[in-house]
Amino acid sequence: MKEHIIIKVVTEVLDQLPAHIPYWMDFINDKTVVIERFHPDVDRLFDEANYKFWVTREYKSQSKDRVWSADEMKAHLHCTFRLILQRNGALPKHILKRIEQLPFIAEVRTLLLGTTEFPGEEVAGAMAVVSADPGEMIYLPYAKEWTKGVNNVRVAVLDTGAHFSHPELENKIVLRRNFVDLQGLDTSSFIGDVLNINALPEDQVGHGTHVSGILAAKGLRMNEGVCPSCSLMVVRVLAAMKSGNKIVGAGIVDNINNGIKWAVDNGADVINMSLGIKHSGGGLPHEDIVKYALSKNVTIVAASGNDGSPEKYYPGALEDVIAVGAVDNNGQMTGFSSYGADITVVAPGTNIYSSYLNNGYALSSGTSQASPFVSGAVALLKSYAYEKGKKLTNTDVTYILRNTSDRLTSKVRDQKAGYGLLNLADSFKLLNDMLS
Repeated sequence: MKEHIIIKVVTEVLDQLPAHIPYWMDFINDKTVVIERFHPDVDRLFDEANYKFWVTREYKSQSKDRVWSADEMKAHLHCTFRLILQRNGALPKHILKRIEQLPFIAEVRTLLLGTTEFPGEEVAGAMAVVSADPGEMIYLPYAKEWTKGVNNVRVAVLDTGAHFSHPELENKIVLRRNFVDLQGLDTSSFIGDVLNINALPEDQVGHGTHVSGILAAKGLRMNEGVCPSCSLMVVRVLAAMKSGNKIVGAGIVDNINNGIKWAVDNGADVINMSLGIKHSGGGLPHEDIVKYALSKNVTIVAASGNDGSPEKYYPGALEDVIAVGAVDNNGQMTGFSSYGADITVVAPGTNIYSSYLNNGYALSSGTSQASPFVSGAVALLKSYAYEKGKKLTNTDVTYILRNTSDRLTSKVRDQKAGYGLLNLADSFKLLNDMLS
């Protein structure tokens, strides 16, 4: 197993590094350009440990001529590199520690594997099992009188992929990409293909398909999706692994970051992340790449977590990310909804019926299900603005959600419920006033 080392340097040392360093995903497929030296001080420490490595970039610049944009540089994406060991084994920890102590090193670490709990899905056969339409709770039918979305507005679903042949999702997905590559890790407990970065992002566990249906389903044998006329981008960033008697989602945090970058650079307007990673030391997970996404006016909506605790899960706990909690069928907070993040709004998240594997359907509960109601709502708001020749900023979106959600307590912002339950009727009234 060839270990990957992430190194972030200060900008002042960049001109001392090799030129034309390839992007790591490109390098895996094409080793035409091979660079084996990074910086003399770092090279010396690798030599001491008798490890050779290949130098690659962690991120790919949006420009085809490899020129970094101002937004990319402001987020320091050009300062992060991935050194891939040329032989199996792990670099000794004391070598990593000595690299970390070099004055020009901002961060050095091995790849971070993050896990996120999947809510249990109950496979269901017919829509008759659903007693209520959760969309009614957030006034979704009223919002759809204004717009059902436009295909120019893209929602990227960063998840376990999607079941592409599902009738509810047919012709909805305009772009897809796989970022699940667990080479260098023990993959014995994982389910399905986790070693082929070039594989189609086909969903092997159902989570991403369920989330995608909530967003954009046609409504053939389930409720129509929140934004059925918007386009979906499917980005597989999570694999599934067995953990005791449970199935959890697992992905390399750094590869999830690359998934966010790809979605932003390929035109995503909204990114739905029904996942959350605990902070495990070092820089906050996803911090640089989320800053980049926000600078490009991409709205990131994330699940708050499902353990009912004040634990912080990322990216939901990052500043300016819309963190979503879940309510039950009566519009009350669920016991499983985590609240370590600064919750923005809450949405339906109990017994949600949606598309699943094998062209089937399933019921599932979790903040994973609440999140796409909010990301779909944001896509509707952006679609209506688009139809009026305007473009909503992330500040606009947050302002609307803050001032139109129905408070569940007497507080302006409750720790567990945020600004309250999503209310799309009031959201569209306020949006219309803002646009006029």
